[in-house]
This record gives sequence, structure tokens and C-alpha cells, in this order.
Amino acid sequence: MKKTHPLFNKNFIVNELLIKEAVKQNLNLNEFLLLMVFAENDGGKLDIQKITEHLYIKEEDVLEALSSLVQKKLINNVSKKDENGKLSDFIEMDGLFNLIEESYSNNTDSAKKNDIYSIFEKEFGRTITPMEYEIINGWIESGFKEGIIFLALKEAVYNGVTNIRYIDKVLFEWKKQGFTHEKDVEKHLSKQNSKNNSPKELFDCDWININDENKWYSKESKWYDSRS
Repeated sequence: MKKTHPLFNKNFIVNELLIKEAVKQNLNLNEFLLLMVFAENDGGKLDIQKITEHLYIKEEDVLEALSSLVQKKLINNVSKKDENGKLSDFIEMDGLFNLIEESYSNNTDSAKKNDIYSIFEKEFGRTITPMEYEIINGWIESGFKEGIIFLALKEAVYNGVTNIRYIDKVLFEWKKQGFTHEKDVEKHLSKQNSKNNSPKELFDCDWININDENKWYSKESKWYDSRS
């Protein structure tokens, strides 16, 4: 039994991203229809006669579209033995799958980032500044997990210190202590709360009254500005 590529369990990907890729590749109608046939069957054995009957396209037009799709590296035409041991042509869809997976991954990452920014704006009660946007993006690109960033934000809100410089310091203090998972942070916060430590005691700094924009971030952070 032929296994269908997992991407095709998500119809919206086929309907949206495949069409977007077709537009990006400037496919003509015959190329697009042929690609849709292959996508529906996850590639499989090439049967030119069946395709011409299904799409009502001349054989030479099918062959021309097939050649173009191969040249654009959306599909690959390979020869191998079928279930009867007869050498036949098969269509492999790896090129198309890779492009769709890349697009899907980029869209997912973008959605996650946008969600993070929205949550920060909700908790801050205002629109974040371009500088704050870049810092949040920097945390993500540096490998801070979304859950840990949210815990740092939650800790700041809990202590009534809703600004980026405080959250930046919290994240890098946690990194310095080797916290890589949310459970590590939650265990640390539980111990900290039991000792009833204040934010000032923890970092020995008056974060609320710092107004020098050149000293917004922790020295451990790559965004630290040493212009002062």
C-alpha cells in the first residue's frame, strides 16, 4: 500500500501553498493541471494515456508540460521496476514537497512571532516600539524558547515591571543559571517566591527608575549598548 506524503493530510496546504508555488514558478495551465494530478496521487507510476484521458490534453502537450516540471525541479521522472518487475517511469514529488514544507515552516514561524508580539502589546497595554520589536526578535533568533520568554514576561508583569530591559535581564540570568526548559524556570520561581525575594534583591538594580536608553539591556545580552 502506497503511503501518502503527510503534507497531503492537510488540504489547506495543497489548496493554498501549491497554488502559490505554481504562481511563483509561472506555470502555465497544462503544467499546473499535470502537477495537481501528480500531487493528488503523491507521484506514482507515470501513465501518459491515462493523464491525457483525464485532463483532455494532447499527448504532446502532456509530455511538454512534464519536461518543464522536471526542468523546474518540481518533480523527478525516474525509471524503476513496478510491482510486476517491469521497468516503468515513476514520478517523485520531493522537489515540490520541499518547497511546500519550506513555505509552511516560514508561515508558521511568522505566525508564532506575530503572536508573541501581540501578547507583549497586550501585557504592556500599548504598541511595542521598533527597538522592543527587534529585541524580542533577537531573543527568538538566539534560541530562547517561546514558553520561557512568556514566563519572563509573566514574571515582569507579576512584579509590576513591564519593560523590555527587565525581561532581557531575567532571560539572561536564567540562561546563565542553565535553565533551558520551562520546568526549570518554574521550579526556580517557586523557590524564589517561597523566599519572598524582591526583583531589586534579585538583580540589585532599580529597573523602574532607569531612564537611560543607552543602558536598557543586560551586559550579557548581545544587544547591550556600551556607548555610555
